[in-house]
Amino acid sequence: MNIEHIVISVVLCFVLYSYPNVNIHNFSTSWRDGMAFNALIHKHRPDLIDFDKLKKSNAHHNLQNAFNLAEQHLGLTKLLDPEDISVDHPDEKSVITYVVTYYHYFSKMKALKVEGKRIGKVLDNAIETEKMIEKYESLASDLLEWIEQTIIILNNRKFANSLNGVQQQLQAFNTYRTVEKPPKFTEKGNLEVLLFTIQSKMRANNQKVYMPREGKLISDINKTWERLEKAEHERELALRTELIRQEKLEQLARRFDRKAAMRETWLSENQRLVSQDNFGFDLPAVDAATKKHEAIETDITAYEERVQAVVSVAKELEAEKYHDIKLIAARKDNVIRLWEYLLELLKARRQRLEMNLGLQRVFQEMLYIMDWMDEMKMMLLSQDYGKHLLGVEDLLQKHALVEADIGIQADRVKAVNNNAQKFAIDGDVYKPCDPQVIHDRVAHMEFCNQELTQLAVERRAHLEESRRLWKFFWEMAEEEGWIREKEQILSSDESGKDLTGTVRLLSQHRALEDEMSGRAGHLQHTITEGQAMVDAGHFGAAKIRERVTDLGAQWATLVELAAVRKAHLEEACALHQFQADADDADAWTLDALRIVSSGEVGHDEFSTQALVRKHKDAAAEVASYRPVIDALHEQAGSLPEEQVQSEEVKGRLEGIEERYKEVAELTRLRKQALQDALALYKVFSEVDACEVWIDEKEQWLNSMEIPEKLEDLEVIQHRFESLEPEMNNQASRVAVVNQIARQLMHNGHPSEKDIKAQQDKLNNRWSQFRDLADQKKESLISALGVQNYHLDCNETKSWIREKTKVIESTQELGNDLTGVMALQRKLTGMERDLAAIEDKLGDLRGEAERLASEHLDQAKAITGRLAEITAVWEEMKATLRNREESLGEASKLQQFLRELDDFQSWLSRTQTAIASEETPNTLAEAEKLLALHEGIKNEIRNYEEDYQKMRDMGEMVTQGQTDAQYMFLRQRLKALDTGWNELHKMWENRQNLLSQSHAYQLFLRDTKQAETFLNNQEYMLAHTEMPTTLEGAEGAIKQQEDFMTTMDANEEKINGVVEAGRRLASDGNINADRIQERATSIDDRHKKNREAAVELLMRLKDNRDLQKFLQDCQELSLWINEKMLTAQDMSYDEARNLHSKWLKHQAFMAELQSNKEWLDKIEKDGMQLVSEKPETESVVKEKLSALQKMWEVLESTTQTKAQCLFDANKAELFTQSCADLDKWLGGLEGQIQSDDYGKDLTSVNILLKKQQILENQVEVRQREVVELQSQALVLSQEGKDTEEVDGQRQMVEHKFKELLDPLRKRKNFLVASREIHQFNRDVEDEILWVEERMPIATSTDHGHNLQTVQLLIKKNQTLQKEIQGHQPRFDDIFERSESLLMEDSFAVEAIRQHLADLQQLWGLMIEETEKRHARLEEAHNAQKYYFDAAEAEAWMSEQELYMMSEEKAKDEQSSVAMLKKHQIVEQSVEDYAETVHQLSKTSRGLTAAGHSESERIGMRQSQVDKLYAGMKDLSEERRGKLDERFRLFQLNREVDDLEQWIAEREVVAGSHELGQDYEHVTMLQERFREFARDTGNIGQERVDAVNRLADELINAGHADAATVAEWKDGLNEAWADLLELIDTRTQILAASYELHKFYHDAKEILGRILDKHKKLPEEVGRDQNTVETLQRMHTTFEHDIQALGTQVRELQEDAVRLQSAYAGDKADDIQRREREVLEAWNSLLEACDGRRVHLLDTGDKFRFFSMVRDLMLWMEDVIRLIEAQENPRDVSSVELLMNNHQGIKAEIDARNDSFTACIELGKSLLARKHYASEEIKDRLLQLMDKRKDMIDKWEDRREWLRLNLRTE
Repeated sequence: MNIEHIVISVVLCFVLYSYPNVNIHNFSTSWRDGMAFNALIHKHRPDLIDFDKLKKSNAHHNLQNAFNLAEQHLGLTKLLDPEDISVDHPDEKSVITYVVTYYHYFSKMKALKVEGKRIGKVLDNAIETEKMIEKYESLASDLLEWIEQTIIILNNRKFANSLNGVQQQLQAFNTYRTVEKPPKFTEKGNLEVLLFTIQSKMRANNQKVYMPREGKLISDINKTWERLEKAEHERELALRTELIRQEKLEQLARRFDRKAAMRETWLSENQRLVSQDNFGFDLPAVDAATKKHEAIETDITAYEERVQAVVSVAKELEAEKYHDIKLIAARKDNVIRLWEYLLELLKARRQRLEMNLGLQRVFQEMLYIMDWMDEMKMMLLSQDYGKHLLGVEDLLQKHALVEADIGIQADRVKAVNNNAQKFAIDGDVYKPCDPQVIHDRVAHMEFCNQELTQLAVERRAHLEESRRLWKFFWEMAEEEGWIREKEQILSSDESGKDLTGTVRLLSQHRALEDEMSGRAGHLQHTITEGQAMVDAGHFGAAKIRERVTDLGAQWATLVELAAVRKAHLEEACALHQFQADADDADAWTLDALRIVSSGEVGHDEFSTQALVRKHKDAAAEVASYRPVIDALHEQAGSLPEEQVQSEEVKGRLEGIEERYKEVAELTRLRKQALQDALALYKVFSEVDACEVWIDEKEQWLNSMEIPEKLEDLEVIQHRFESLEPEMNNQASRVAVVNQIARQLMHNGHPSEKDIKAQQDKLNNRWSQFRDLADQKKESLISALGVQNYHLDCNETKSWIREKTKVIESTQELGNDLTGVMALQRKLTGMERDLAAIEDKLGDLRGEAERLASEHLDQAKAITGRLAEITAVWEEMKATLRNREESLGEASKLQQFLRELDDFQSWLSRTQTAIASEETPNTLAEAEKLLALHEGIKNEIRNYEEDYQKMRDMGEMVTQGQTDAQYMFLRQRLKALDTGWNELHKMWENRQNLLSQSHAYQLFLRDTKQAETFLNNQEYMLAHTEMPTTLEGAEGAIKQQEDFMTTMDANEEKINGVVEAGRRLASDGNINADRIQERATSIDDRHKKNREAAVELLMRLKDNRDLQKFLQDCQELSLWINEKMLTAQDMSYDEARNLHSKWLKHQAFMAELQSNKEWLDKIEKDGMQLVSEKPETESVVKEKLSALQKMWEVLESTTQTKAQCLFDANKAELFTQSCADLDKWLGGLEGQIQSDDYGKDLTSVNILLKKQQILENQVEVRQREVVELQSQALVLSQEGKDTEEVDGQRQMVEHKFKELLDPLRKRKNFLVASREIHQFNRDVEDEILWVEERMPIATSTDHGHNLQTVQLLIKKNQTLQKEIQGHQPRFDDIFERSESLLMEDSFAVEAIRQHLADLQQLWGLMIEETEKRHARLEEAHNAQKYYFDAAEAEAWMSEQELYMMSEEKAKDEQSSVAMLKKHQIVEQSVEDYAETVHQLSKTSRGLTAAGHSESERIGMRQSQVDKLYAGMKDLSEERRGKLDERFRLFQLNREVDDLEQWIAEREVVAGSHELGQDYEHVTMLQERFREFARDTGNIGQERVDAVNRLADELINAGHADAATVAEWKDGLNEAWADLLELIDTRTQILAASYELHKFYHDAKEILGRILDKHKKLPEEVGRDQNTVETLQRMHTTFEHDIQALGTQVRELQEDAVRLQSAYAGDKADDIQRREREVLEAWNSLLEACDGRRVHLLDTGDKFRFFSMVRDLMLWMEDVIRLIEAQENPRDVSSVELLMNNHQGIKAEIDARNDSFTACIELGKSLLARKHYASEEIKDRLLQLMDKRKDMIDKWEDRREWLRLNLRTE
C-alpha cells in the first residue's frame, strides 16, 4: 500500500467516523456490507441517499444502491459488482482502486469551497483536535487504570478453600471474560483509531504531531494489555488447578468418612472382646486361652495398617488444608483414641493372661518337685553303708549324685518359690488367685526341702566313716605286698657279666629307689591316717595299731638292702665301662693306622683327588679323636684305688697313647705326598689338553686354502668366527697352567724340572698357533674384501641400470597432468635413490683404491669394474637430464605432486600422534601431555603456510581442467583439505580430553589436600579430652574455637573442591561418576566433622561451666575456712580492747551477711547447672551440701562469738555502740545536706558512686540499730538503768529515721541530673555524626567510568545502611526526650533546641542520600551501556579478524578442527545477537527516559548494529569454504584407509598355506570363513559408502571431481580383485579340509578301534554273578562298537570319493589308511565274538558248579539228619522214626529232577569240550558218589529200623 492509499484510508476513517455501523479498519472486510460506500456518498451528497433507512444485514442491496448512484449521479464507472464485494475476503486492491475514484471526485468537487473556508476550517480543526486529545487522554487513563486494577485482581491467588467457592470464582472469571473484557478490548481499538485520527489531522494541518505522554502510548497500552492477557491466562490455569484439587479433596474426605466409620465399628467390637477374662483354672485351659489371645493380637496387629491408612488420609487432607479439616481431625483423633485404647486393653489382657499362665506353670512345677522329694526320702533312709571299699565308693558316688540333685532341686525350689511369691504381692494390682494359697504351697515346699537336705547330710557322714576304715585296710595290705616283692629283688647277688648287663641292673635299681622314695611319703601318710583313727577311738583301733607296727619294721629292712646293692652295682659298672672304652680306642687306632700308612698317591689327577678327599676325612677324624683319649684317662682315674693301681689298667692306657701319636704323624706325611702328586697331575693334564686342541686346530689351518668363490669364503669366515671364542678359552687355560707351574716351582716340588719343560713346550706351541691363526685370518679378510667389492659393483651396476630403465619408461608418458602423475608415481623416491647411489659410488671408489694397493695382481680388474660402474652412472644422469629437459613445465607439476605426497605423509603421522588414546594418571603426566599436545598445535601452525601454498598451486593447476587425472588431483586436494580440517578437529577433541583429564587430576590433587584436612580434623576431634580445671577448660574452649576457625578457613577450600567436583560432573567430565563420588564423600565427611566440632564445643562449654562452678565452690570454701579462723578467735579477755573487738565482730558479721549472697549465687548457679545438664547432678549436689554445712558451722560459730563478746561487758558495749552511731549519723547529715548535684556527666557519676557507698553504710548501721534493741532488752533484764538505756537507743533510732528520707531525695536528684547530662551528650554525639557524613551525601562526583560509578554507589549504599543502622539510636533519643520534656526540668528549652537541630540535620542527610542515589543510578546505567558496547565492539572486531583469515586446512584433521572452531564461532555469533538486542533495548530505554547523553548513546548503538551485521555475512562466507574443503579431505581419507585395508586383506586372501593337519586346516578354514564374512560385510559396506560419497561430490560439481572419479575406479578394481582372491582360497581350503579330515577320521577311528580292543577284558568272572555282570558289560560293549562300525563305513565312502579325486601318492596313502582301519575293525569283531562265547561257557560252568554245590550241601544235611536220629525205646517210637525216615525218602525223591538237570548240564559241557572239562568231570563224579552214599545210608537206616520193629 503506497502513501496515497494510506492518506485516503485516514481521510475516509475521519470522514466516516460519525456514521453508525461504519468502522473502517482495512480495504477488504470493512466494505463488504455496503454501508461504507453509502456513507461516503451521503457524506458529500446527502440529497442522494436516506442513510437511516439502510440495513447492515442487507449487504447486496446496499452495494447495488451505492454503485448505481455513483454511476448515475457522480459519473463514476462501475468497476465492481455487489458479487465481487459480498464475499468473506474482498480483493483489497480492487476496493482501493474503486475508492480512489470516489476520493478524486469529491476532492475536485470541494476544491472551489476550500479556499473560502480555509481559515475557519483551521480553527475548527484545531479546536476539534484539542477535544480529541483530551478525550484520548481521558480514555487512555481510564483504560490503563482498569487494566492495572484487573491485573491486581487476576493475580490474587487467595482462592476459596472449598469446592463451591472455587466453582463460584471460576464462574465469576468466565463472566469477566465474556461480559467485562470485550467492551474494554473495543475501547482499546477505538483508542488506536482516535490517536491515528488526531495525528493525521495534525499532520494535515501542518501542526506538530501529538505524542502522548510516557505511559499512555499505544505501545504502552498494548504492553499493559499483554500483561493483562498473561495474568488472565495464569488466573485461569490457577483456578482450574485449584478446582481439580478441591474435587480430589472432596473425594478423599468421603473416602475418609467411610473408612473411619468401618474402623470405629471394628475397634469397638474388639474392645468388648478383649475386656473379658475367661482364662480357666488349670494349665491346659490357660494355654488354650493364650493361643486364642495370640490369634486376637495377630488380627489386631494386622489391622494397624488400616488404621494408619485412615490417619494418612487425614494427614493428606490436613496437608492440603481441607476446608472441613476440624471435623476430619476430630474423627481421626477418635479413631486413634479407640485404637490406642484397644492396644491398652490388649496389653493389659496379655499381662493378666501371662500372670495366670505363669502361676499355673509354677503350680505344675511344685507338683513335680514334691513327687521327686518323696522318692529321695526313701533312698536316704536306707541302712546299707557298704561291705568293702568298692562298695562304699559306689554308695558315695550314688550319694554325691543324689546331693547334686538335691542342690539343683533346692535352687529349683527357691526359684519356684520366688516365682510364686511374685503372684502374692499385696496391693491393688491384679492377682490371678488367692495369695494365701500361694503362701501355703511355698511354706510346704520349703519344709520338705529342708527335711530332705538334713537326711542327705546324715547319710553322707555314715558313708564317709565307713569308707575311711576300709580305705586304710586296703592301703596297708597294698604296702605290705609291695615291700615283700622288693625285698626279693634286693636280696639278689647278680652284678652283671658285662657293661650292658651291669648298666641294665643299675638302671633297674635306680628306678626301684625312685619308686621307694615315692612310696615313703604315701606310707607315712597311711600310717598317720591310721594313728589318727586310733586316737579318735575308732572301733578297729587295735587292728590298726598292729598293722602299723609290722609295716614300719618291714620298711626299715627294705631301705638297708637297697643301699648295699647300689654300692655293689656302681663299682662293677665303672670297671666294665673303662674296659669297653679301651677296646674301642684300640680298634680305632688300628683302623686309622691301616688308612694313613698306605703309600698309594694315585695314577692320575682324578684318582689323586679322590685320595685327597678320603685323607681329608681321615685327618679330621684323627684330630677329633683326641678328646676321646683324654676322657679315657679321666675315666680310669675315677675307678677304685685298687683297680687304678692294677697292671691291666695302666698297660691299656700307655698302649693307646703311643698308637694315637703314631697315627697323627703318618696322617701329616701322607697329606703332603697327596698334595704334591695332585699338583703334578693337574699341570700334566692341562698341558696335554691344550696341546691336543692346538694340534687339531694347526692341522686345520695348515690344510686350509683361501678359495676364490664368495660362498666358500663366507663358510671359512664363519668357521674363523667360531674359532675366536675357542682361542680365548684356551688362552685362559694356558694362563692357568703357567700360574700353577710357577707356584709348584716356587714351593720346591720334587718334579720341578718336568714341570718347567712342560710349561715351556706349551707356551712355544701356543705362540706359534696364534701367529698362524692371525696370518690365515688376514688372508681370508683380504680375499673377502675383493669378493665383496665385486659383488657390490655388480649390485650397484644393476641398481643404476634399473633406475635408467625407470627413467626411460617415462618417455611414453605425456606432459599433461595424467602423464605427470604417472611419472610421479613411477619416479617416487628417485631422488632419494640417486643420492644413495651417489654415496655408494663414493664408498666403492675408496674401497677400490684400498684393494688395489693391497692386491696388486688384481688391481687392474678392480679399477676396471669401477670404470664400468662410473660409465653406467654417467649414462643414467644424462638420461635423467634429457628427460627433465623434455618435461619442461611438467617438472614443476612433478615437484608439486612430490610436495603433496610429503605433506600427506606428515598429515597422516600427525593424525596418528593426535589419535592416541593415552590418558594421564598423574597431574605431571597431564601437564606433560598437554604440553606435547600444544607442541603439535605449534607444528600445525608452522605447516599452515605450506598448506596454503599447496592449495593455491593445486587450484592453479586444476583450474579449468576436465581431464580425469586433473579431477583425481582435485579430489586429492579436497581430501587434503578434509584431512587438514579433521586434524584440527581431532586436535580439539584431544585437547578437550586432555583438558578434562587435567581438570580431573587437579581435582584429585585438591581432593587429597582436602582429605588431609579432614583426616587432621577427625584426629583432633577424636583425641580431645575434657580438662579438670577452669583454666584448662577455658584453654580447651579457646583451642577448640581456634580449631573451628581453622575449619572455617579450610571450609572455603573444601567447598571449593566439592563445588569444583560437582561442576566437573555437571559439565560431563569423562570421570564424572568418580568425581561425584569423591566430592560427595568429602562433603559428607566435612559436614560430619562440622557437627562433631560443634558438639565438642558445646561439651567443652558445659565442662567449663562445671569447672567454673567447682572453682567458685573452692574459692568460697577457702574463704569460709579463713573466716572460720577469725570466728574461732576468743582472745578478748582484756576489757580495754573489748569494744574494738565487738566492733570488729559486728563488721565481721556484716561481711558474713553480705557474702551470704555469694553462697546463694553459687546455689542458684548449681541448680541452674543441674537443670541444664542433668549429668552433673551428683557432683553439684555434693559440693552444695558441703558448702551449706560449712556455712552453717561458720554462722553458728560467729553467733556464739558475738554472744560471748556481748556477755563479757554488755553495758559498756551498749554505750560505746550508741556513741559511735551518734557520731556517724552526724557526719552523714552533713554529707546529705550538700547542694552539689554535678556540673557534667562525670561529676554526677562520681557523686552517685559516693551516694551508693553511703547507702551501703546505712544498711550496715541499720543492722547495728536493730542490734541495739536486743542489747537494751538484755540490759533491762539484768536490772541496769532501763530509762537511760532506752533513751540512748530511742535517740539513735530517731536520728537514723530522720536521715533516711533526705538520703533518698538526694539520690533522686542525682539520678535526674545524670539523665539530663547523658541526654545532652548523646544529642551532641548524634549531631557530630551527621555533620561528619553530610559532605559524602551532598557530593556531586558521579564518576567517569563504570568502576568509579560502582565504587561511589557502594559508598552511598554503605552510608544509607549506616543511616538505617543509626535510626534506632535516633529514635531512642527522641523517646527519651519526651520523658525529659514532661518533667519540670531547668534544661527544657536547651533540650528542645538540640532536638530541633538534630531533626533538621537528620532529615536533610536522608534526603541528600536519596538524591545522590538517583543520580548515581542514572550515571551507572549510562556507564554500564558504554562498557557493554565497548566490549561488544571489541569482541566483534576480534571475530571479524578471524573470519577474514585466508587460512586453509592442510588435511582432514585440520579441516575438522577449523570447522569445529568455526561452528563454535558461529554459535557464539548467534548467541551474541541477544547481547546486541539487549544493548539496543538498553539504548532505547535510556533515550526514552530522556537521558542527558541520549544522542551519543544512539550513535553508539547504530555502530554496534552495523558491525554485527557485517560479522554475520563474513561468518556465512567462511563456512561455505570450510565445508567444501572438509568433504574432499574426508573422501581422501576414506579411500586411503579402504585401499590400505584391502591391501592388508589381499595378503591374507593370497596366502598359500593349506594346513599341516586336520586341526590346523580346520582352524585356517574357520578363520578364513570368518575373515571372508567380515571382509564381505564390512568391505562392501565401506566401498558402497565411499562410492556414494564420491558420486555425491561428482554430482555436486566439486572442483576435484576428476580426482574423485579416479579414486573411485581404483578402489572398485581393488575390491573386485580381493573378492576373487577370497573365492579362490575358499575352494582350496575346502579341498584341503576334506583330505585332512579323512586322515584325521582314519587316525581317530583306528585309535578308537585299538582302544576298544585294549579295553576288551580278559577276566571271565569268579562266580555266576560276576559272569552275568561281565556278559551284560560285553553286550553293552558290542552295542557301543556298532556306532564305530557306522563310522568305518562312512570312512570307506570318503576314501572311495577321495581316491577318485586324487592320484599318485595321495591316492595310495588314502588306500593304505583305509586298509589299516578295516583290518583293525575286523580284528575287533573277531575278538568280541570270541569273548562272548567264552563268557557263555564260563556262565554255564559256574551255573553247573552252583547246582553241584547246592545239591552237595543238601545231601550232607540229609546224611546228618539220618545219622542224628535217636534210638527207639519202644514200638511206637520205632514207628514214629520209620515215618520220619520215610519223609526223608520223599524229600530225596523230590530232588531227583534237580540231580537229573545238573548231570545233563555237566555231560553237555563235557560233550562240547569245555575249557574246564577236567574240573567239571571231577565235580560230576563227586556228585554222583555223594548221591549214592546218601541213598545207601538211607537204606541201611531203614533196614536197621525194620529189625528193631521186628525185635520189639
